[in-house]
Amino acid sequence: MRLHPRPGTESGTRRLARQHPAALLGLLLCSTGGALAALALPAALGHTVDRLVAGGPVPWSGLLLCAALTLAETGFDATAAVTGTTTTAKLTASLRTRTAARILAAEPRRALALPTGDLTARLTARTADAASAPVTAAGAVSGVLLPLGAIVGLLLIDLWTAAALLLGAPLLVALLRAFTRRTADAGADYQRAQSLIAHRLTEALDGADTIRAARTGAREHRRVLEPLAALAVHGRRTWSVYGRAVGTSGLLLPLLMLLVLAVAGLRLGAGAIGVGDLVAASRYASLAVGIGALTGALGALARSRAAARSLEPLLTLAPLPHRGLGPAPGAPGHLELRDVGVEVEQDGSPLLTGVHLTVPGGTSLAVVGRSGSGKSVLAAVAGRLLDPDTGSVLLDGVPLDGMEPDRLRREVAYAFARPALLGATVEDTIAYGPWTASPEAVRDAARAARADGFLALLPYGYATPVADAPLSGGERQRLGLARAFAHPGRLMILDDALSSLDTVTEHHVRRALDARAGHCTRIIVAHRLSSAALADRVAWLEDGRIRATGRHDELWADPDYRAVFRTDTSTDTSTDTPAEGAAPASRTPVTPTAGAEAP
Repeated sequence: MRLHPRPGTESGTRRLARQHPAALLGLLLCSTGGALAALALPAALGHTVDRLVAGGPVPWSGLLLCAALTLAETGFDATAAVTGTTTTAKLTASLRTRTAARILAAEPRRALALPTGDLTARLTARTADAASAPVTAAGAVSGVLLPLGAIVGLLLIDLWTAAALLLGAPLLVALLRAFTRRTADAGADYQRAQSLIAHRLTEALDGADTIRAARTGAREHRRVLEPLAALAVHGRRTWSVYGRAVGTSGLLLPLLMLLVLAVAGLRLGAGAIGVGDLVAASRYASLAVGIGALTGALGALARSRAAARSLEPLLTLAPLPHRGLGPAPGAPGHLELRDVGVEVEQDGSPLLTGVHLTVPGGTSLAVVGRSGSGKSVLAAVAGRLLDPDTGSVLLDGVPLDGMEPDRLRREVAYAFARPALLGATVEDTIAYGPWTASPEAVRDAARAARADGFLALLPYGYATPVADAPLSGGERQRLGLARAFAHPGRLMILDDALSSLDTVTEHHVRRALDARAGHCTRIIVAHRLSSAALADRVAWLEDGRIRATGRHDELWADPDYRAVFRTDTSTDTSTDTPAEGAAPASRTPVTPTAGAEAP
């Protein structure tokens, strides 16, 4: 999915400038003060030289003025450098925080539309480039003020000398325009290549075990580094543009300076200007041709603009809408999906179509189907991890899109097949959620998820750092389950969160889930036959539609239903017979219905 900024939004540079206006104003004043001191120095120096040439007492006042202007220029420049560096760091932190907040507040399907590596690159390198724009712009004032002021100084000294300088001005302007345009294009291409490498590297790190098992490390190494050739091309193009600009200016500016000094010398010989005027004119000419120093600032601004354009789609992400509603207190979690449809935004292909489903409060529903049937999408819609493109989802009669996000997250607990273990320690990981669970709640939840046994064997128990805990896939799943148990709400959604558990552990976890019957609704995306058999109802998905709902023992009569488990649970040894506790297979066939509702 491509992200596009909303039209008419304020530029990122102006938004950033409002973050620290005092610092930027101070930087602007320092840059301006340094430029003014540099412009005043040639005039003071020329006047002092004229007094020395004329003879008489030493012009101490003029010498002191020149020294003071030199110190002022140095002091202003040093202060501007410190202020600029500090302000850039603060703006970078602010921009990263604001961008991350936008991503977290938006619907995940849209916020995570970018590949993970590209998103990481935008949140790190691009934010640093974009945040430097206000500081670079404020500092560039001196780069513009110096040549303009120098031209004015030359005009005041001698019109012919100034005309010699203005003769080459159009060439300088054309050089700067071409440099800025080409640098912006090369910088944007370079950033795109960086993002592609970051994306492929993230993919390889996520699939490191698969790559190792398949012995395809060399192939992945080539795939990850393949964009380096394009990156090198864009990098060389950037330096080539910069080199041509510096080379051209290095040839043009000395010639221009020589022309100005030649005209000034002729005017001195003609008696039109004095020695002091010649000294001042040479200094002003040096400042004027210093317009070539603007190339660095313009290049930085071009990179900042390219980075800001890449961040704009993230900064304009719309937050999840809500109307401040909330379900009635104490309700058991009655869930309704009404004509729910979800599409892939790139091509509009359906993931869910016309899903009608009612889950009575306090009951359990197993969602089954072949891979790609839409099980995880339905689980995401049921707890508003994504909004449906059509239809609505209600929890205890309240539409999820009308419920305040903080309130919704307190009412819906999730557990995933591959949970992210956030927090410094294992205890922090379990306590992490809409509220920080108490130590007692953490330990109760760990016992319910059958995680307390292996946690007791860790070097520091619950205080063991997550990075130092050697966890298997099943142990990670149990920590994710414990986190869900530690933050009870009226709806719990397990998206394949039991897939890595052994049979005994799954049995105990299911008992903990069943203990919540009557006051918590449980939706379990199931691949194992045993998970479906123990649920109150089963929703059978096929190609994004509900083919049928009912009890597991009723659906078992359909050979297509049995085939679902033979396809998706090849590791389950009991795929041909109902699990323990399930009723024998009925001989009465179930009439498949699309969009059936559970009573």
